[in-house]
Amino acid sequence: MKPLIEVENLKFSYKTKQVLDDIRFSVFERDFVAMTGANGAGKSTILKLLLGELTPDAGSIRLLGEDVSQFQDWPSIGYVPQKSLVTEGRFPATAEEIVLANLYPQIGLMRFPKKAHREKARKALAMVGLQEEVKTLIGNMSGGQQQRVMIARVLVSEPKIMILDEPTTGIDAQTVKALYELLARLNQENGLTILMVTHDLARASAYVSRIFCLEEDSLLELEKSQILDELSHKHKHPARDAQTAGFKGEGVCHGHS
Repeated sequence: MKPLIEVENLKFSYKTKQVLDDIRFSVFERDFVAMTGANGAGKSTILKLLLGELTPDAGSIRLLGEDVSQFQDWPSIGYVPQKSLVTEGRFPATAEEIVLANLYPQIGLMRFPKKAHREKARKALAMVGLQEEVKTLIGNMSGGQQQRVMIARVLVSEPKIMILDEPTTGIDAQTVKALYELLARLNQENGLTILMVTHDLARASAYVSRIFCLEEDSLLELEKSQILDELSHKHKHPARDAQTAGFKGEGVCHGHS
């Protein structure tokens, strides 16, 4: 499998506070990766670096084989944020209109969507099980439905990678299960590569193919067999191979539900 995301020797600080030190990892085609860690460990910082919103102090990031500083094919990188005006229900638009918004580079400013555009939007909504909610206002939807609209909004651009920031925040356990099942189906049946930041290690581990733990400014990859120990806060990580992790020494990953 070829790497779609490659991170090497990544370092980043906010003023004098070092957040990330020598981070190394790769996400391969068709991976479903969960990234976990304590609050303030730097998970959101990594996402901002991947999306080009922050510039690293040192190291490199490559997306689809191209350095992030030169990367232009952003429709291939679908991003679902944790919070937005849409997911808070403050956006006065229908599910279809929200998904269509991602097609405006194709539609053109000040132009109306054509039939083909609406068909693509409705197909994306059907992929997330919202084919009956096309004309429903986002503010009238549940938290889980709103999150599915945001996923459909990404899918309509046919991305190669989907990045999600805490997608299960604020939704009930049953809806969380359905959301994970949806993501697993998109990964397995549609071949979509997924990188998801989550605190919900217990549930996520049943669906994802790989788990990254960020702790004390370093990152390592966990084996599935380590998860129960992680959840009990007792496991110590041995140093890992530099090709799979930038972790040095020992630490404990506290990403848990």
